[in-house]
Amino acid sequence: MSESSVTEFTTSLTERATVVMNFIRGIVPTELHYPKVAVICGSGLHHLADALNILPRSEIPFSDLPYFPLTTVEGHIGKLVFGHFGTVPAVCMVGRIHFYEGNPFDISVFPVRLFSVMGISTLLVTNAAGGLNSEYKVGDLMVLNDHINFPGLAGWHPLKGPNDPLFGPRFLALSDAYDLELRRKVFESAKALKLSRRIHEGVYVFVSGPTYETRAESRMLKMLGADAVGMSTVPEIIVARHCGMKVLAISLVTNAVVTAPTPKASDGPANLSAGRANHEEVIEAARQAGDDMRALVLDVISKL
Repeated sequence: MSESSVTEFTTSLTERATVVMNFIRGIVPTELHYPKVAVICGSGLHHLADALNILPRSEIPFSDLPYFPLTTVEGHIGKLVFGHFGTVPAVCMVGRIHFYEGNPFDISVFPVRLFSVMGISTLLVTNAAGGLNSEYKVGDLMVLNDHINFPGLAGWHPLKGPNDPLFGPRFLALSDAYDLELRRKVFESAKALKLSRRIHEGVYVFVSGPTYETRAESRMLKMLGADAVGMSTVPEIIVARHCGMKVLAISLVTNAVVTAPTPKASDGPANLSAGRANHEEVIEAARQAGDDMRALVLDVISKL
């Protein structure tokens, strides 16, 4: 690729994000022009936006925004909600854009680029995940302290292609991806709120989806050191760190991943559907955890 085409590519990315930012500022009240924190709401976790103060508040559907990708997944409404968590100006991305929906990574992570252009310094990402760690139960929370980017190791990486130095470096270190102080705040807030829901720290493995993992794949991921598995979050984390944001990510364990070997036909009758993952149980687990997640997110952000 020639130097001129590289410049055209990187400039257009910055310009697209700037166009969207200016469009937003033409709609929302002035006091909401400069959010400090962005929250990405995972599957079934759209009620996190309900923790924003009632006034001032503005909602913009993804479909109204120029250049903005759309979401097509149940449980992902598709709107930006601007407001305050306590006194902290923030924006909630209610629904996310997944790689498996057919979007190239530069499209699926475009909202994070927008947040960077808007001057947002902290990104809080939530997701619904399958529990690989045998100690994790449905309804538990996991604070991410590391990740495995499975597609990225095979070349499907959100930073692949020309690098825009206006956002970040060509070669990005990720050994410090998950901010230690923000992780500490989660446990401090959970203690202060007297939440009974168990909270772990662990490793999240990103797989592209949209199929849930086979038993053999799940055992492999567990052997690699993953505690939970999901189809999102890591691309957003990488791009946020590329933009210099502090990052906090929390998984809600919505199902226990089946890792037992597949029963052999020679062993006789067996129930192959036992423990099989489905999207409905993901949404239901998220609904049940809604109050605790809202309280936790509000408390953590209000102390920033």
